[in-house]
Amino acid sequence: MLPNLTDPNLPARILVVEDDAGMRTLILRALQGAGFRVRGVACGDEMWEALELAPVDLIIMDVMLPGSNGVELCRSLRSGQAVTHPGESPTAQLPIIMVSARGEERDRVNGLESGADDYVPKPFGQRELLARVRAALRRGSVGTVQEPTRRERLKFAGWTLDLRRRELVDPAGVTVDISGAEHDLLTSFLDNPQRVIARDRLLELSRTRLGDVSDRSIDVLVSRLRRKLGGDAEHLIRTVRGLGYIFVAEVERV
Repeated sequence: MLPNLTDPNLPARILVVEDDAGMRTLILRALQGAGFRVRGVACGDEMWEALELAPVDLIIMDVMLPGSNGVELCRSLRSGQAVTHPGESPTAQLPIIMVSARGEERDRVNGLESGADDYVPKPFGQRELLARVRAALRRGSVGTVQEPTRRERLKFAGWTLDLRRRELVDPAGVTVDISGAEHDLLTSFLDNPQRVIARDRLLELSRTRLGDVSDRSIDVLVSRLRRKLGGDAEHLIRTVRGLGYIFVAEVERV
């Protein structure tokens, strides 16, 4: 009998997408030992079936998979193709940790560009993986990992970021889906308007875990956020050559 996977009072629900049976078993055992509810699948088709069965709070996904690879699946999830269950956040906001034996910078960049919140090269230690899982869940305030609620809304250039609901609304009143990492990055900018923020400081402020803390990693995340802000991005987030970034708009707390 399947466990009750929809009770929000139970530990966080994690789906592991890994075609290597041995590796999948190791990851599942580590997560189960840490108290998480877990399911494991071997490919993209099985992932979609699992998501239709019940919602999850986080996905750990290998890059090299049979059929659609992890990068393609991540992009599909970010586009909201999966079934959205009542009361659950859309898959566009679902934390995704990508794992791969390919750890070169271009591979990490490709993973982050596809919408992943974190990229962990193999081999990795159990403690490291669990730390990254908990960090990703903290960013989304999911399951048994909670953060203090900030009952605030931040307004800038016609946009509104609701910190309590973790919801971004554009000037036309349309909700824009953003991932947990993108939300935390935007919050860091809004908490420090009209101030140049160095890349390493920006990573620290947003509590982002991107595998390799490099300038390129934060640049990719900023690029993703700019795309969500559309035509306003060039007037909101400016690059300060050799230093970092500055959020130039006025910010109002309501």
